[in-house]
Parts: sequence; C-alpha cells; structure tokens
Amino acid sequence: MSIASKLDQIHSTVQANRWLGYFAIFNRIALAAGFLPAGWVKIIGERFTDLHNNQPMGHYLEALHHTGYYYTFIGVLQMLAAVLLLIPPTALLGALLYFPIILNITILSFAVRFEGSLLTAPMMVLANLYLLCWDYDKLKFIFPFNRPANQAELPDRKNLSKKFPVLFFSGVFATIVLYVLFITNVYNIMPRNTLPDCVTQCDDSSNPQACEDFCDCIHNQGQSLDKCLEKYNKAIKATNSTR
Repeated sequence: MSIASKLDQIHSTVQANRWLGYFAIFNRIALAAGFLPAGWVKIIGERFTDLHNNQPMGHYLEALHHTGYYYTFIGVLQMLAAVLLLIPPTALLGALLYFPIILNITILSFAVRFEGSLLTAPMMVLANLYLLCWDYDKLKFIFPFNRPANQAELPDRKNLSKKFPVLFFSGVFATIVLYVLFITNVYNIMPRNTLPDCVTQCDDSSNPQACEDFCDCIHNQGQSLDKCLEKYNKAIKATNSTR
C-alpha cells in the first residue's frame, strides 16, 4: 500500500469518529479564543502586556508596539484567523493563516524563555496541527506522494462512529503531561516577569549570588538574555570547579 493510500485510510477512519470531530470543533473554538483578544488589543493600539522594558519579552513587545501599522497588521491577521476558524466553510483557511503566527510565537517564547506562553503556545501549535490533519483530504494534493487514481471517499456524516477513542485522548493527555514536565525542567534559570519573581529561584541555585546577579542583569541593567546567561553560566561553572 502506498503512503498516500495509507494516509487516506487513516484520515477516513479519523473522520468517521464523532468524538474526534467534536475535538476538532473544540480546538477551533479554543484557538479562536486565544487570538481574538490578542488581536483586538493590537488593533486598538494598546500595549499587549504590562511587562517592563528590561524583561526580554517586554523589550520585544515594546519595540513591536512602536512599529506602527505593522503592529496593527499583526492584530488584524490574528483576528481574521480566529474568525475564519469559527466559520466551518473557512476553518481550513483559518488554520492555515493561524499556523505561522502561532509557530512564530512559540519560537519567540523559547528564545526569550517567556513563561507566559511557554506552555500555551506549543499546545496551540499542536491543536493547529490537529486541525490541519483533520482537513488532510483538502491539503494532500500539495504533498509529493504517488496518489492512487481513485481517491478515498469521506464517510457519510450521518453514520459516524460513536465509539470513544480512548487511546487517542490518552495520547493527548500524556502529551500534555510530558510537555509540562519537560518545560518545567528544561531550563536551569528563567528571567521571570519581575525581579522579585526572578530571585525566588535563587534559593535552589548552586550559586545564589550568581542567580541574583542574573536577575539584576535582566531586570535592572536591561542587558540581553544571552549576555546575562553567559555571565550566570560562567559563575556556575566556576562554582562547580571549586567543589
């Protein structure tokens, strides 16, 4: 069986399950709810968060806020993607528009270690990917697979399976749990949103003073995250070498 035929078969099986259809609707609503307020704030010209400018994400958002109509443009795209997701005939177009925006936010969150979206943004990327896979039958023609002459037909919507996909939703739950464990343990130090929040990490640090210096470097001196991390890692390395 060719790759295209196998994917057609899997997609047809998924489409035939009522619960997975409900999950697609849930993802559409959840993703739209995430972008509607964010987009509206940009359209009316308000700053997106109250993070101070020295904080890495705050520094980025402050600069973004001063880009004029580019800032508004992002808000329009976010709201447009959200509205398209909520309308069934345009849901795929909304998912296609939504994906590069949320992927960019995810990469940005990792780059500046912004805990405000380190959890939610990657989950939104996965939700978005689910919606794109849900409409695989409309997207498959862009893939370089050798497709069979007779394309698989979608199941009749009136005869959908009511069997609850326990294995699938167990996988969804396991993915969320594993990611939470990963993201809460992957970084040895975070800039956090405020100086007081940042220094709360220092009690557990092997070099509390280096941790406090890192927080001061970020929140008081306003230096870049990479530069502050470089100083912190050198201090930690020196501490470990003297033990």
